[in-house]
Amino acid sequence: MKIHKILLFFAIFSIIVGGLNAQDDKERVGVQQFVNQNGAFFNFGDKDKVNIEVNVWGYVRYPGKYIVPKGTTLLDLISYSGGFNVDTKITDIRLYRPKNDSISTGKDRIINLNYSDLWETDNESKQKENITLLAGDILIVPGSPKLFFKDNLSIVLSVSSTVISIAILLITILKK
Repeated sequence: MKIHKILLFFAIFSIIVGGLNAQDDKERVGVQQFVNQNGAFFNFGDKDKVNIEVNVWGYVRYPGKYIVPKGTTLLDLISYSGGFNVDTKITDIRLYRPKNDSISTGKDRIINLNYSDLWETDNESKQKENITLLAGDILIVPGSPKLFFKDNLSIVLSVSSTVISIAILLITILKK
């Protein structure tokens, strides 16, 4: 009888503590709560502002779904996502803006961006390229893997060692 009371106490205690922890997780929002789940979800939202959901696909350090404050710009989102990878083609970035009747975008749009212009001294190009994000925007950052000398050397050594191994095997078999 005493063991049943102890087990009942621990069961009720764990339910109460588990409920409190789940409630705390739902209320915390902001940069201090950097959430990285299996689905690559990042929360940079601000509990005192209106937040929007956007996506980053491609050659950035942390691609995924982001919750960011309304008014976030593309440069902010690129910073949140860890910046560009070495393989990024910064002259061919695309912003896909899906149709959304609630924010008066009547049709799907793809905005082509060239971020190499941001490093020029012309202020007009900076204003043109740093677009404010809307809910549902998808930033597509293309790229292609670049092979460096060590990568090329690794490929050449792998192929040549395989060819030499096959040649030695054939010579050994033919001698017998």
